[in-house]
Amino acid sequence: MFNFIDEKIINFFKRTWEPISRISLFIVFFYFGLLKVLNLSPATPLLEALASKTIAFLDFNFFIVFFGFFEMMIGLAFVIPKLERLAFFLLALHMITTFLPLIFLPKVTWISFFVPTLEGQYIIKNLVIISLAFAISAHLKK
Repeated sequence: MFNFIDEKIINFFKRTWEPISRISLFIVFFYFGLLKVLNLSPATPLLEALASKTIAFLDFNFFIVFFGFFEMMIGLAFVIPKLERLAFFLLALHMITTFLPLIFLPKVTWISFFVPTLEGQYIIKNLVIISLAFAISAHLKK
């Protein structure tokens, strides 16, 4: 009986993992990007501090809206057929910027050596997003 139920559950996951993964990435990126565009993101102070250390020559108000639309594009690209490769490329660029506070803003992202703040944990959890994008990309048709 257990094997029968186990097999049913595994088969359900095999059928649904990809659309659920794509929708999850869409929601996270589109939603968080929209919050930036609407100037409602709780990440704005962190981004502003990072921008002042890395791209101080850019107007931050322009950058935050641009970055928000960039995130929204990533989300859309994960759910629009044939744009997955673009989504993965954009995600790779995004993840580079996402991990920069761990280096450039250590007082904001680390309590002590290998003990992240809440912001640091939020950034490190992006490893899960990267893994999910890898899984989707690994199943793309040539």
